[in-house]
Amino acid sequence: MSSGTIVEAHPAHEIVRVDLGTRSYDIIIGTHLIEAAGRLIAELRPGAAAFVVTDSNVAESHFPMLERSLAAAGICAAKTVVRAGEASKNFATLERVVDAILAARIERNDLVIALGGGVIGDLAGFAAAIARRGIDVVQIPTTLLAQVDSAIGGKTGINTKHGKNLVGAFHQPCLVLADTQVLDTLPQREFRAGYAEVAKYGLLGDAAFFAWLESNWHELFSGGAARTRAIATSCRMKADFVSRDERERGERALLNLGHTFGHALEAATGFSDRLLHGEAIAIGLALAFRLSVALELCDRKDADRVAAHLAAVGLPTRLADVAGGLPDTDALLQHMAQDKKVRRGALVFVLARGIGKAFMAPDVAPEQVRAVLDAERRRT
Repeated sequence: MSSGTIVEAHPAHEIVRVDLGTRSYDIIIGTHLIEAAGRLIAELRPGAAAFVVTDSNVAESHFPMLERSLAAAGICAAKTVVRAGEASKNFATLERVVDAILAARIERNDLVIALGGGVIGDLAGFAAAIARRGIDVVQIPTTLLAQVDSAIGGKTGINTKHGKNLVGAFHQPCLVLADTQVLDTLPQREFRAGYAEVAKYGLLGDAAFFAWLESNWHELFSGGAARTRAIATSCRMKADFVSRDERERGERALLNLGHTFGHALEAATGFSDRLLHGEAIAIGLALAFRLSVALELCDRKDADRVAAHLAAVGLPTRLADVAGGLPDTDALLQHMAQDKKVRRGALVFVLARGIGKAFMAPDVAPEQVRAVLDAERRRT
């Protein structure tokens, strides 16, 4: 169903269009968007009921405002609350969310609203994709990571004992509301973790943006105009990739820079608070550039610059930075073997010829990856 263009957004808001023909949708970026959500959703889908999926943290901090906004717009809304954290992305919680949607008598022409970070967006989006064979979803991301990455592009899913996001579906939202004001309530560790995904966009395809981040990250963290600019720039890059390659059969895979290493580290730490997703991606970005150096694809100065910037903002960049230690190299390689980008058993990495020059490398030998990981362990 076409979402149309949101024409009643505040003039101060940035609007990024994800162009997918009849399934195109808008990402609206700015302040007070949770307050405006009811009006915007009612304009988008007049007469629809809504079912809100959120977590135990967001339910206290942001759901009351959303509930008032929906009620003021005449939208009947039910909700379910799941435990905060990556551990909720599992079959048991998915079953509970789907059952709650059905019990609330949400129909195919109604909406599921994902209010939360990446975990909630992935979980609620997947539940919406399979309940009644597909209910439209509105993403209201409340973390920096979700606003610039996971809420956009339709990737939904859960984790299993075999790895991260290995069960899921592509289910595009019909609207994304990125309220930058809610980021002020994030713990600093969560905000830093989200910043890793912002930096990723510069590293994979926009060297000038990465240089701008190096100079302006303090303002981005403090909530100035740089924050909105960085989020909008990231969203535009993601929207462009999604519009050209919705199902990740080609260039959209470049968005996984750092993720083959990062997802393996998340699995190795049990998808726990020992290592947040963005922290794992920060280490993964540093390792991807170090692997690129080892393969003589990239100048060491670029790899050092990447690690220096991530460390400057307080992100981990080495295996030794993971609290509680990690399993051996063989175990990490086993986790990588479950990565979604594996093709016919061969590891596929996103590597770089320099900052802003990422490319797909489908033929990286396991012994080359092993050598880099072993070298990392010796650095500890």
